[in-house]
Amino acid sequence: MTTDPSLSACAILTVDLGAVVANWTQLRDRVAPAECSAVVKADAYGLGVARVVPALAAAGCRTFVVAQFEEALAVRRALEPVAPDAQAEVQVFSLGGLPPGHEADFPANRILPVLNHLGEIAAWRAFAAARGEVLPAVIHIDTGMNRLGLGPDELDALAGHLEWLEGIDVRYWMTHLACADEFDNPMTGEQLERFRAALARLPKAKASFANSSGIFHGKDHHFDLARPGCALYGVNPTPHLSNPMRDTIRLDARLLQVRNCAVPMTVGYGAAHKVTGPARIATIGVGYADGYLRALGGRGHVFVDGVAAPIVGRISMDLITIDVTSLPESAAHAGRVVELIGPSRPVDRVAAEGGTIGYEILTSLGRRYHRVYQSE
Repeated sequence: MTTDPSLSACAILTVDLGAVVANWTQLRDRVAPAECSAVVKADAYGLGVARVVPALAAAGCRTFVVAQFEEALAVRRALEPVAPDAQAEVQVFSLGGLPPGHEADFPANRILPVLNHLGEIAAWRAFAAARGEVLPAVIHIDTGMNRLGLGPDELDALAGHLEWLEGIDVRYWMTHLACADEFDNPMTGEQLERFRAALARLPKAKASFANSSGIFHGKDHHFDLARPGCALYGVNPTPHLSNPMRDTIRLDARLLQVRNCAVPMTVGYGAAHKVTGPARIATIGVGYADGYLRALGGRGHVFVDGVAAPIVGRISMDLITIDVTSLPESAAHAGRVVELIGPSRPVDRVAAEGGTIGYEILTSLGRRYHRVYQSE
């Protein structure tokens, strides 16, 4: 006997692959004639790299960007069902640099290392020389983020010793924006000036500058390759304006139980919520183990039959409690499906209620949800 997991699961996460593709297509058209890649790190921002990558590849995406080498391998595995010509054309960047002793793994798996400091450049040059080959790489220039990339001193040293690049086919010079989503922050313009100044001192190669928000700063920010991430998955890249992207996920859950509470009573761990009058409290089988952040306790809302119901008490590992006192019993009963993330509560709104950003909501999506993938 088999059980339909959509019936036994406490919650269903619906991923709209068609919306992901539509978001990428919109960004592709905006940056043309530059190329538009897709950042698919952290399991495609929680949506599932095994399903997102083939959908984007089928739509024409030919460059994928991840943070770690193992993620790059997952992208290559996801591309295996794709037509051989597309697989051969696709390039995969690994932003996390060159793990010592693993140089050979990159060409073996057709993965481009992003070299972040002079030590990695030297290691890649030595590896190329030992093989008697010229090997491709991306080189990261730090223009103000102060995390990864060649800092000013290393940039000066490299510009004075261009022979250090012998044996390296620099596919792209890249940098990463710190404040692109703050459209009145002058730092993006400062980073643009620093990047242009750096490129003027280095051998000519393609360049990559704009992230999701950077794309919306205009054509002079696009260079040769844009690297959108969050915007592909429905997070607003222009927080000062309405969201130009389509929502890509919906999270629905069933009410497990509805109970009447009289005064004086409390709800949940720490007796954090005190019932001040006759109330009806409903319990949902989702918690912080599912990525529904504990910070949403006492602050967030879910939608029941189109009506907002506040989360009351603390969010625990497996359960959420909501106040459905204002709803008729016919609308809030055990088995009723309610919306946790979706058209009434998009990712950015959930994030705002939790005091965080849409990135964290997406990348925290749990493994216990029954996942449904839709495409147009």
